[in-house]
Amino acid sequence: MADDKAPKKPENIAVDPGAKKKKLIIIGGAALVLLIALGITAFFLLKKHAPETGKEKHGETAADVHVPELNPPAAIGPMIEIKDFIVNIISEGERHYVKAAITIELIDNPAVSTGTVSSGGAHGGGGSKTATGNDLAKEEATQRMPQIRDSILLLIGNKTYEELQDLQGKKQLKAELTSKLNSILHNGKVKEIYFTDFVVQ
Repeated sequence: MADDKAPKKPENIAVDPGAKKKKLIIIGGAALVLLIALGITAFFLLKKHAPETGKEKHGETAADVHVPELNPPAAIGPMIEIKDFIVNIISEGERHYVKAAITIELIDNPAVSTGTVSSGGAHGGGGSKTATGNDLAKEEATQRMPQIRDSILLLIGNKTYEELQDLQGKKQLKAELTSKLNSILHNGKVKEIYFTDFVVQ
């Protein structure tokens, strides 16, 4: 009996490695076929859904989506031009002055929305029309021009030659002018001040 058991073990050992290799090859082949089948199925499913997604993006639903403009056009308010003027500025020793021209852009005051402006001539034959806030702002700035010019001349006249030489000094002057003019105007406000000519000598 001991002899019968001994030969059986080597036969089982010799048969098992070959059978394991065959099983691994069969399992690996089946797995490979399964992966290929899944890949093909996924490819056709994704290909089938891709045009539908494109239609949603480029169809009617995409047209309903609001796309903001990158540089929306800004509304430009009425402009008041102040022609060339010359102002002496503070300086030690040598005399310096500023020769400048300014354009003021106005916006209406939200607190004052509309008003009535007379459109009749000197004979009183005309009526009146409703004016927008911008019209009222421009009309007020024109009427207050002496006050505006006076404020500008006093502010610039109190600056030194060194303050007005660099860009920061000019920006500071613009900010001060805007604040001062806004304290004068009631129907409108200063949106921006533009130096159309500015020479410091």
